[in-house]
Amino acid sequence: MVSIVETPDTLSGEPRIAETRIGVLDIAELVLDGGYTPADTADQLDLDVAAVYHALAYYHDHAEQMRELRQERRETEKTLSQSALQPPTHVQ
Repeated sequence: MVSIVETPDTLSGEPRIAETRIGVLDIAELVLDGGYTPADTADQLDLDVAAVYHALAYYHDHAEQMRELRQERRETEKTLSQSALQPPTHVQ
């Protein structure tokens, strides 16, 4: 049986497939946003296809949590891209 776990020391506490570092949101993004089939996603991530479906079910059952995680990722990506565009400051 596939289980979804959240531990603070792995993937910043995001829900993931137990005994892996593969996040529920990562799987959902591949299938829902990336257009990959669950079978292709399972092959790509070396998972059983049942694990992919389990992660997708978790994603849909926890829609508000997943929206919040997506928003956090967007904010982090925006911050990182903005800091990458800033010229380095020189301390004298």
